[in-house]
This record gives sequence, structure tokens and C-alpha cells, in this order.
Amino acid sequence: MSREIQIYCKNLGRYIDVPPGATLMETAAALGSELGIDPICAIVNNKTEDLSYTVYGPKQVEFLDYTVKQGRDVYVRSLCMMVYKAVRELAPGMALRIEHSVSRGWYCTLRPRRAAADAVGASSGDTGAEEVCGPDPGLIRDIRVRVKEIAARRIPFERKERLTADVTALFREQGLDDKAALLETVDHIYTTYYLLDDTADSYYGPLAPDTGHIRVFDLRTYKQGFLLLGPDTVDPAVPATPVRQSKMFDAFLDIERFNRVVGVSCVAELNRAVEAGRTSPLINVAEAMHDKILGRISDEIARRRREGCAGIIMMAGPSSSGKTTTGKRLSIQLMTNLIKPKMISLDDYFVDRVRTPLDENGEYDYESLYALDLDLFNSDLRRLLRGEEINLPTYSFELGVRILKPRPLRLDRNDVLVIEGIHGLNPELTAGISPDDIFKVYVSALTTLNIDDHNWISTTDNRLLRRIVRDHKYRHTSPAETIRRWPSVRRGEEKWIFSFQENADATFNSSLIFEIGVMKAYAEPLLRNVSHSDSAYVVAHRLVRFLEYFRTVPADQIPSTSLLREFLGGSSFHY
Repeated sequence: MSREIQIYCKNLGRYIDVPPGATLMETAAALGSELGIDPICAIVNNKTEDLSYTVYGPKQVEFLDYTVKQGRDVYVRSLCMMVYKAVRELAPGMALRIEHSVSRGWYCTLRPRRAAADAVGASSGDTGAEEVCGPDPGLIRDIRVRVKEIAARRIPFERKERLTADVTALFREQGLDDKAALLETVDHIYTTYYLLDDTADSYYGPLAPDTGHIRVFDLRTYKQGFLLLGPDTVDPAVPATPVRQSKMFDAFLDIERFNRVVGVSCVAELNRAVEAGRTSPLINVAEAMHDKILGRISDEIARRRREGCAGIIMMAGPSSSGKTTTGKRLSIQLMTNLIKPKMISLDDYFVDRVRTPLDENGEYDYESLYALDLDLFNSDLRRLLRGEEINLPTYSFELGVRILKPRPLRLDRNDVLVIEGIHGLNPELTAGISPDDIFKVYVSALTTLNIDDHNWISTTDNRLLRRIVRDHKYRHTSPAETIRRWPSVRRGEEKWIFSFQENADATFNSSLIFEIGVMKAYAEPLLRNVSHSDSAYVVAHRLVRFLEYFRTVPADQIPSTSLLREFLGGSSFHY
């Protein structure tokens, strides 16, 4: 009998013996109730793996269920493949496209499959307009029922690895032309994919052991498609309940239309543009689109100013959404409308450190709304709107107190006050000001470029890449430290920003269709330097694998006024 291998199980805090060649699924089954969870995946030596992973040597293993992010990601990816299988069985003439996350779910559409000749043209960049079929409630209901049947059958997700050329041919045969086109633009000798019965697909990360792990979900008609809903984050026993995010959806839709016009809606098409040397015109048009949208916002502010309203512009958005550069570029647009912007920071309205609220860990919570002196803030705004002069407060982060020094400010007739901060959309921040006096702008990097039809690019990952590059360059913070802080940043965003985003008068999508190709050259070396033994390696490794799908876009083509320069350096704006 072969000698057993010892692996360290982080769940139990001790070493356990496993037979050579045992899978993680078999290991979890042997531990039974002692494990305390029903695992859906595992972290092996700080890499996320599916439970078919075979152990042949000593490893550090942590089994994960749906309650952690990696487990939720595995759950959603597995659910997506089950939906694709159901669509393939019930509507073989239709193609499923999973667009992006919105309203606590994932927006999906169904389109007629392209003929083989059309598919070849599309993979070469000739996309044209895509015909999206309106939602058929009966079909959506049938898909939901079929997915439940697939779950009940406990079909295994079989992980396969073959030569990339063979997988490309398999995807072509199955009508997954976008996936085949992507594989043709990357330098992978072998490619991993999954089989669910006779249905093949690939996903950006591991899947569950079998369909029986995917029990809680819902499908609801939405706009021109349907929402795919996973378990609720608070009560995983029930599907998530959609929330109203019409403005967010419209912002996504605007850029998706733009993507189709320029012929770049997925990573394969971007890679083709890089190979053909077509990135310069793509960058110029994308930057012009940013200017055009900001011009529209400026025009609307000017219209309200003529009516005696909108003396204050509040700008809010999550971390690394590009609020600062957006504010500067919006200010230029306002001046073309003969409006002079004056900018202040919410940071100067912090209360003294001893009065700052504490978070759940007993640390000062500077992201809390109540870390601000709301009474003074509202008093100063009312005085400014009346034409009075105020003295702006100054907060010393070094001393943790407000210090007195002369900073006089007055709003003249053609002036507007521009305020950037995470709480800008929260009505409690400006409870003492008439809503007519405030114009609210929400800024976020709402990524619309997809890896392929079934794999979207997370807006959170887009912002995290921006922050990793910026923090290393300007704040001397290591990528590992930025990654470790990110969950705390995300919790603050969920609490103080996302629930108020529909309060915005205008939404500005700060993402750029080419930006991850540019970020690759900056972020990839930083991520590869994260130590394998560091807990941040789990995310760093995942992001490196993600960036491998992209061809590098030369940064020297990015103009000095681009929002990306806020993170890369070389901006003509002063920060």
C-alpha cells in the first residue's frame, strides 16, 4: 500500500493523512462533519482550485463554501454553465450572452445564433449590430425549470485539459465562436475547459464538483433579457432580491452600444485591434466619448443654473473610479458653459480624531458619514448659497484635529461649488440643503468589455487593478497590502456608496474599453512579485491569469488628459 501524504488543513488547524492521488472531494468526504462545511472549492497553497484537484504531495489546504468570496464566485460560474446548458437544450437556435452585474444579479440576453459565415466575419472584427431578442417569459420559465432539473441530477462538472487547437475546434463546433476567437489570440499550448454531460464551456476560474451544489437561484425577465440571481448574501437559503438600478443599467447600455459601433465588445476583438495596430484610433474615439458625456452633464448643470438651481455639484463613487480626474475634466466643460467651478474636499470637514466613530475592529472609521462634521458642513453650504463668505476648515491628518488658518471662500454669480467624496449621494450629508440646489454625479468604472459571451469582466477587478498600480506609484504601498485592504474598502463601499447610486442626477462611466490592455504592462510585474506564501497571492495569482488574456496596449498612446493618467502617471492635471 502506498504511504499516505500529510496535508495541512487550515479548517481544522492540523495535519491530516490522505492517500496519494486522492481528490479534494474525497478528502472532504472522509473528514465528514468534522469539516463543518459543505465545501464547493478549496485554496491549495494560496491558489483557488476545484475539488477534483488531486493531491500527490504535501499541501496547505483550506476548504471553502459559499459564505466566502471565492466560494460565491465558483457558485455563480457553475450556475452560468447550467443556464447555458439549459438554453442549448431548450433554444438551440439562440446564443446566451451574460453581459454584466446589475441589480444584485447578472444581466443576460438571448440572440439568434450567427451562421457559420457570419461567425467568421465577426471573429475578424466585423461585428455589426447584434439583434437581441426580447424576453419570452415562457422560455425564461422553462429555462428556470430545466436548471432545477439539472441541479437535481447532480451532474459532475468534469474538468478537462487539451491542446488549445483542439479546444478551439470544439468550441467552433458547438457555436462558441467568441471563445474560439479568444483562444486564437492567446499563447496557450493547453487550455482548460469543463464538460457538463455533452456541453462544453470554459470559465475564468474553477467550478463546483457537481450541479447538486447549485440549489438556490432565480431567473427573472428584465429589460430586453433576464436577470440571473444567485443566493442572497445575507440569507443564502433564498435567491437575491433585485434592486432598482435603472440609471446604472442605462450607463452600461450606452457604452455597450459604443462598443458595437467601434467593433470591440470582447477581449478577442480588442486583441485583434492590437495585432492590427488599430489601438490609436480606438483610444482617440473612447477618450472623445468621455468628453462628450461630460459635456452633456455640463450642459444639464448649466440649464439648471439658468433656473436658479444646482449651485452645488456633489461627486461620489467607489475607490479608484476616477472621481478626481472626472471632477477636473467636468470643470473644464463647465467653464465652456461660462460657469466657474470652485472645488473643496469633504476631508476638511472631518471631526477631531477623538470624536471619530470606530468600526467593528475598534479602529477609526474615516469612511463613516459620521466622521464628518455635518452641522458645520451644512451651515457653510447654506451661507455660500446665500452669497456669504466662509472660512474653509482645514483638517490635519498628522495631528488628528481641525486647525485654523485663513481659507476664505465665496460663490459669485457664475460660480458653482464642486465637492468630491464617497458620501456625495447620501441625502443625510446635505440634509439642511434644498435638493434643487444640488446636482449629484455618480462616477464608477462600469466595465462593458467581456472576456467572452459567458465570462464578464468584474468592475471590482478593474478598479482593484487601477488601485494596485496607483498605490504602488504614488503611495509606496505594495500590491499585497493593497489586496489585503481591499475587502475592507469593499465593505465601506457597500455600506456608504452603492445603496445611494440611484440618487444621482447623472452617471459617468469612467471605464475605457482599452484600459486593461494598458494596465497589464504596469500591474502584471507587480502582481508577479507577490510572495507565494502571502495570503494576497490568492488574488494576485487570479489577476495574473486574467491579464494573460489581454494583448498589451502601448501606454504612450494614452493622452495626458486621460482619466487613466490618474493611475499611471504622466497627467497634465495636478493632483
